[in-house]
Amino acid sequence: QVQLVESGGGLVQPGGSLRLSCAASGIGTIFSMCTMAWYRQTPGKQRELVASVAGGDRTNYVDSVKGRFTISRDIHKNTVSLQMNSLKPEDTAIYYCNLHWAVASIDYWGQGTQVTVSS
Repeated sequence: QVQLVESGGGLVQPGGSLRLSCAASGIGTIFSMCTMAWYRQTPGKQRELVASVAGGDRTNYVDSVKGRFTISRDIHKNTVSLQMNSLKPEDTAIYYCNLHWAVASIDYWGQGTQVTVSS
């Protein structure tokens, strides 16, 4: 049973930083072959891809977070992190960790962690 557990959300003032972490269990060494991503969602809107990291540590970011967010993963610990700097109120959302295993066409999701940027 694959499980993704997120941590690190919270309340931060504009301009502040947060680091989200996601630990994957039950996936073993296959983790290194998966694409890991962070999505976010606000009420009434579709879930949005924020950042992803694929094989060879190829990263991708939505334009609105480029230069502010950094995604990274540790294939030995089966974790993925999202360092978020210079946070803005519009970054407020529930952030979800995603594991995409392309070979099996399977997606796994974490339970989500709330990030609130407010003064």
